[in-house]
Amino acid sequence: MFEEQVIPLDIWVSQAVDWLVNNHRDFFQMIKWPVEQTLSGLDAGLNALSPLLVILVVGLIAWRFSGKLLAAFSAIAMTAIGLLGLWSDAMTTLAMVLSAVVFCIIVGIPLGIAGGRSDTFEAWLRPVLDAMQTTPAFVYLVPIVMLFSVGNVAGVLATIVFALPPIIRLTSLGIRQVHPELIEAAVAFGATRQQVLFRVQIPLALPTILAGLNQTIMMALSMVVIAALIGAGGLGSPVVLGLNTLDIGLAVIGGLSIVLMAIILDRITQAMAQKK
Repeated sequence: MFEEQVIPLDIWVSQAVDWLVNNHRDFFQMIKWPVEQTLSGLDAGLNALSPLLVILVVGLIAWRFSGKLLAAFSAIAMTAIGLLGLWSDAMTTLAMVLSAVVFCIIVGIPLGIAGGRSDTFEAWLRPVLDAMQTTPAFVYLVPIVMLFSVGNVAGVLATIVFALPPIIRLTSLGIRQVHPELIEAAVAFGATRQQVLFRVQIPLALPTILAGLNQTIMMALSMVVIAALIGAGGLGSPVVLGLNTLDIGLAVIGGLSIVLMAIILDRITQAMAQKK
């Protein structure tokens, strides 16, 4: 019954991407520019700082939000990454994750607020987010490479697309979970729609929004190794190099460093959400 391909969707998609590349290159360079500048600044800044200063700052942040135990673990974990010889790669990875998270916040929180306040917008947004979350991560790489070439910036752009859905969904959920009686009370006291949003809904939804931020950070870190396949640097590079050369030791230390960094960021952001 299906011996021959009837719907040439693959050809249509290839033609569409080729048309975008040939006719709208300037538009995609405009999208690429702010990501490139943010990543370059963070990468250069983090690698220029003394490792002891970075370890101290991470430890202080962990102590401020969680306590001495997480502060000690964070300092020991960051020191271990340095002793494994992957400090520069770790700072590049941190710069890539932070860059991706910044743009996920800029795009995701407004979309989540709009979805939380409008049933119609939420209905249109939900299938798009479903598609973004169920599409295999490797599928993002082909159009990203064709539209933005290879390298760290392309890796960050792929990470943004991959890590964006959680912060949108949980921001929308947080806005919707605010009790209607609180909103009615604010309106009864003369609050405008904007005041209700910024003084009632967002403060009460903040723990849920921060939970979405936590999930976005974790998904961004999970994309590090995949992004290394399109020329992105960071801790994904030793993992991919170890895979290509069958060097199990190199792959292990790269993977271990990613795990340590993920635990630090996860615990800190969880503690931030709990405090809020």
